Parts: sequence; structure tokens; C-alpha cells
Amino acid sequence: MKTSECDVVIVGVGGQGVILISDILGRAAVKEGVRVRGAETHGMAQRGGSVINHTRLGCKFSPMVPSGGADVLLALEPSEALRFAYFLKEKGVALVNTRPVLPVTVTTGKAHYPPLDRIISPLRDRFGEVRAFDATALAEKAGTAQAMNVVMLGALSRYIPLREELLLDALAQVVPKKHLDANRRAFAVGKAEVG
Repeated sequence: MKTSECDVVIVGVGGQGVILISDILGRAAVKEGVRVRGAETHGMAQRGGSVINHTRLGCKFSPMVPSGGADVLLALEPSEALRFAYFLKEKGVALVNTRPVLPVTVTTGKAHYPPLDRIISPLRDRFGEVRAFDATALAEKAGTAQAMNVVMLGALSRYIPLREELLLDALAQVVPKKHLDANRRAFAVGKAEVG
């Protein structure tokens, strides 16, 4: 899928690092000389609310990806993948972290979280490629669960027109030095997961 133009929609919940991924993509795109546009929205709460980012690589016009226009849907939380699946092209790629973040309504017993297969199956039925894996567990193996978003970035690197070394350079600009080695390992395991 690596072409000069690529529309990516990144979704998750507050605190998962959606904005960090978009920042890294933007920095790497500038270094690559690829035109980049982006927009983001945040849920009502910083932690736990829906966060969505549109990143358009090689796009000359709007920063917003139209419905059915995304080449890649990068979902840091499974239910958010289903909620925002309408952005993905039919032949697009969905990269989904399978570790849920349970909302307060679920943890207090007022609602239930759907089984994972009820989230992933509709995606597989509709879209070209769905890669679902526990990015949080992979991040833990790399050294820190907080690098789950970087595992997902590593997976995304297989599908976008940005060189790995530029993504890693951008990562080094935004991640504190003491956490950089674990984040580099997280990137590598994410890339290997979809390799």
C-alpha cells in the first residue's frame, strides 16, 4: 500500500497516545518532504473519552479524511475501531489493538463490553485486511505497557510512505530519553507483528 498519498485515521481513548502518534507522523512527513495535513478531536474527558486523529500524507486539500476514504484505520482500542470504521475504505487496512479500555459504565456494572469477536468479525466481513493483536502485551514484553501506541506505530509503518529511520528520529524527538530504548523495541515488535 505504500504510495505517495495515504490517509490514516487514528482512534483510541484519552491517555492512549493517539496524539503522540500523529505528532510523530507529522514530524517524519516533514523530514521526508511529504505534504501532511491533520486534524483531531478529543472526547469530553482527557482520560477515557474518544480521541480521533486524521493524518493525510501527500494530501493538498482538507485535513479531514472523508467517510470511506481512509487507507488505514489505526485503532488503539477495539470498540473505537468499530465506532469509527466508517472512515475506512472497503479495501483498506484496519490495525486493531485487542486490549479494551473499559469505560466507567462497564466497570460499575451499568453496561457490558461486547466480546472481542463481536467487534472484530464485522470489521473482517467488510474490509480488505484486518490485523488484530494485543499491542499492550507486546509493549509489556518490550519493556513498558505505556509504549502500546508505539507498537501500533511500528505496525502502521508497514503501510505508510514514510521511512522507518525518519519515524524513529521523530520518536526520539518526542519520547523522553530514559524511555527511548523501550519505545524503539516496541516499534520493532509492532512492525514484526504485521510483517
